[in-house]
Amino acid sequence: MTARDTVDALLDRCGTTYAAEAGIRLRNTPQPLYQLLVLSDLLSARIRASVAVAAARALFAHGMRSPRRMAGATWQQRVDALGEGGYRRYDERTATQLGEGARLLLDDCGGDLRRLREAADGDLDALRAGLRRTPGIGPAGADIFVREVQAVWPETAPFVDGKALQGAERLGLPASPAQLAKLAEPAGRTDGPADGRRIAVLAAALVRAALDKHIVDDVRARS
Repeated sequence: MTARDTVDALLDRCGTTYAAEAGIRLRNTPQPLYQLLVLSDLLSARIRASVAVAAARALFAHGMRSPRRMAGATWQQRVDALGEGGYRRYDERTATQLGEGARLLLDDCGGDLRRLREAADGDLDALRAGLRRTPGIGPAGADIFVREVQAVWPETAPFVDGKALQGAERLGLPASPAQLAKLAEPAGRTDGPADGRRIAVLAAALVRAALDKHIVDDVRARS
């Protein structure tokens, strides 16, 4: 069983980003980028990823898809949407943070995270620091955002965060973003820049492996 066999089995089992699971059609435009920021906030709490995804979908279903709509919603509307998604443990604090974060983004960037990207100018540390100015976005939330956004911001690739590396270790895969990036590519490709979309998918699958032992067992049985 080779490392590529393991990667192929993993991607067959759970090869989708968290953004896609939350119904976000990720593009380099303000609304889906903001939705990814919201999802990153929810995923970074100590709560099941499936609950965070469901809560994000509920917020978006209730119209809170942009910073202006999020800021315009009442605190109770945000709490109710989070509760509908099962996000009850941190719902009140998170509802406050989402409102504050939306207003900050509107004030600082006109609601457009691409301005944060421009200000970072390819400096990953600067980008993460900028993200962390958002209430509710700490180191983990910033890493989640970068891990997923590399699909549309290629200068951030290859990015594999600590949780994804835990999944790689569980599966006996290399604990190196560069080596994992090579495994994300189709067999036979040996040159060219890292494909952020493929790496984002693999990194998300590795996170799922880190969070769920059953996925690890299933991948081993398949590969």
